[in-house]
Amino acid sequence: MSGIVFFGTEQHDAVVEFYTDRVGAEVWVEQADCTILDFDGFRFGFCDRPDTDDCGILTFVYDSKAAVDERHDALADVARDDPHENDTYGIYQFFADDPDGRAAEFQVFLD
Repeated sequence: MSGIVFFGTEQHDAVVEFYTDRVGAEVWVEQADCTILDFDGFRFGFCDRPDTDDCGILTFVYDSKAAVDERHDALADVARDDPHENDTYGIYQFFADDPDGRAAEFQVFLD
């Protein structure tokens, strides 16, 4: 079993390009006005709409701090902060903005 989270966007092509080219997701299903992406089993879709859904956070989980750091290097121009440890949740993380201004989090769980 699995699930998909969908978001409406006024910038369909730019948002899909961000998550495929800069985050590393792959197109899983292409529909008439929606694109469903897959990132290691995490499926999320963007549908061309007159209004943008920019609530919520898309969180991408990595296997190491080095992988989070690499993603930060690739997204430095849109990163909200530098990678750091969050003791409350036992993670190493940073946040970035996608083209819609939606928050994307990149993290690894610490041992």
